[in-house]
Amino acid sequence: MCALQLQNKVILITGALGLAGKAAIEQFLSKGAAIAAMDIKETDDFAELSDLQQKYGAERLIYIKADCTQEEQIKSAIIQIDSSFGRLNGYYHNVYVNPSLAIADMSLSEWEHSLRGTLTSGFLICKHAAPLMMASGGGAIVNNSSILGSRVRPNTAVYGTGKAGLEQLTRAIAYEYAAYGIRANTIVPGDFKSEQQLLSLPREHMEGMKVESLIGRSGTPEEINEVAAFLLSDASSYVTGSSYPVNGGLWV
Repeated sequence: MCALQLQNKVILITGALGLAGKAAIEQFLSKGAAIAAMDIKETDDFAELSDLQQKYGAERLIYIKADCTQEEQIKSAIIQIDSSFGRLNGYYHNVYVNPSLAIADMSLSEWEHSLRGTLTSGFLICKHAAPLMMASGGGAIVNNSSILGSRVRPNTAVYGTGKAGLEQLTRAIAYEYAAYGIRANTIVPGDFKSEQQLLSLPREHMEGMKVESLIGRSGTPEEINEVAAFLLSDASSYVTGSSYPVNGGLWV
């Protein structure tokens, strides 16, 4: 079996109905994983659920409605994963809140809400998912950060701060859980868009990416997720505490 596959691994995807998360569901299923897809949205927003369950088996895909900033909901979600699969081998965390406001225009509640969604959610997922991973023999954690955790653009102060904190949190997780067979890494995407989004973007964006990115375009969710899949797989068994840029050479 190829070590880069996710055969027989149970993977939790948070922010599962976002751009990266939604694409990751079928990508990871196609690599052999069983998936617990978790998002704050209702199943009405996941029209593909029944089709994917029919294609891959309902026993390999469950959907959990839960808010990753609410500890009791996360506890319940982990209990549901344990009940459905009996184990957890990894998770891919994609939750964030980006109010896109300048510091001077941001209220304290907006600042705290964004940090809770982007950073505190990562702490809460780890706190409650790690024990089930430990009981399952260890596993891998991948937190989805952003190039804006180390670079600055207008109206990204709180988002970038949360993502920078998430990278440091990931290193701390790698340190504290190494003895339990748990690895933790961060992927750091640059600009990425779905095919549908690319069709609606102004020409100026496309021309700008040709200049700013060495590869000359925006990335796709699938390209981001392939790196996440590598870090969740046994192919990355000697990788932990690291941050992986996936940005096409953006701003080099």
